[in-house]
Amino acid sequence: MTSAAVSPVPSTPQIEAANFLNLLIVDDERSIREACREVAQSLGFTALVADSAEHAYRLLETQSIDAVLLDLRLPGAGGLEALRRIKERRPEAIVIVVTGYGTVQSAVQAMKHGAYDYVTKPFSVDELKNLLERTAGHLRLKTENRMLREKVKSKQGFGGIIGRAPEMEKLYRMIAKAANSVHPVLILGESGTGKEMVARSIHYSGPFRDKPFIPVDCGSLVPTLMESELFGYVKGAFTGANQTKDGLLAIAEGGTVFLDEVGELPVDLQAKLLRAIQEKEIRPVGSTRRISINVRILAATNRDLEHAVMQGTFRRDLYFRLNVLSLRIPPLRERRQDIPLLIAHFLDRMSRDSGQEKLLSDKALKAMLAYDWPGNVRELENCLERTYAFTSGPLIHTTDLPREIANLPVTDAGNGSSHREIVPMAELEKQTILSAIAELNGDKLQAARLLGIGKTTLYRKLKDYAAQP
Repeated sequence: MTSAAVSPVPSTPQIEAANFLNLLIVDDERSIREACREVAQSLGFTALVADSAEHAYRLLETQSIDAVLLDLRLPGAGGLEALRRIKERRPEAIVIVVTGYGTVQSAVQAMKHGAYDYVTKPFSVDELKNLLERTAGHLRLKTENRMLREKVKSKQGFGGIIGRAPEMEKLYRMIAKAANSVHPVLILGESGTGKEMVARSIHYSGPFRDKPFIPVDCGSLVPTLMESELFGYVKGAFTGANQTKDGLLAIAEGGTVFLDEVGELPVDLQAKLLRAIQEKEIRPVGSTRRISINVRILAATNRDLEHAVMQGTFRRDLYFRLNVLSLRIPPLRERRQDIPLLIAHFLDRMSRDSGQEKLLSDKALKAMLAYDWPGNVRELENCLERTYAFTSGPLIHTTDLPREIANLPVTDAGNGSSHREIVPMAELEKQTILSAIAELNGDKLQAARLLGIGKTTLYRKLKDYAAQP
């Protein structure tokens, strides 16, 4: 630290994010320990100090530690070994390593072994403040994400559906009513809203939950194959029919058949489906014998079936038969307050699958709240999966998001309605550097060479970007 670090620290308001956070400062130089403690306390941290690695290990056993400021050059202990043992004892703690000037490589190695950030000696009070403020913000994000995950676990909607918006509460009430009925249900919603999940919730929440649930994608097969799938066929009914096959409407006896995108069925097949629903019987292709069925029909579509009826592409009588009960799933843009819950749910699942926790920055969350999500929940999930896979650090920034989201103007209200602003040159430079590193899978040295700047300049700029709010 510079001499400014040992002078009295000006009184500053404690930042809310640091309140109730415990910071362990590990350094063998007393003046540095005390100066760091003074800065940390001025920001709201509860600061503990240790003059050796062994002293730090003892404190970790008895104290709740949120973050550690660790000197990599402690007497009698290798810096990376101390880092490893600290992470073993407190895997959730954030570790910031302190390294000497000219030994940035050791800090890079430490970050590969789980360190959150680094600072080089000598450093100023302002550098340490910026670093600790970023750390407090990161810890706050972790806490908020953990709380969101707990809220998702304890307050999930009906049948595992995520959402607490008023529109979703209304949907849950309708699902509960539909689950205890035997009538057909028509589920309306845009692509990606989760129509099959709603259908499964209806089936598995009702009295027939132990019976089969069979989904059928009506838009994926040609009409002749769709007829054979639904009604079955007898041996010799057509070329290749080497044996009799039961239809899905018969296989689902006592259970549910979910006709996804029912609006894609051709008109002649609609007539046969109508008869099957009305008469509760089917005739397999090539057979003269009718088979009785006992099955509930759930159907879904993203089309306007009333308009299709007017155009003559969907039978009016089948529409009324399917539309005994009707549910509408709201698009994601109509329930933006559920987006943080969905993000927490998906990131939690990805973290458990990969063993690596990643969080979303405040700016990235605002960008995602401003986006309209035309592909709805499915698009949100796919976006997070791609972003998670290609983000190297523990924090997902706006620049990590797809371009159509990252470049969206964001207002405080998060509605994306503001006019696009001129991007300053410094911001364009930042985007260019971060994009180059992302394209090169995190290879900073190669990025520096391709951008025509020195590696020291690149690392300094990356530290500046990390310090920006």
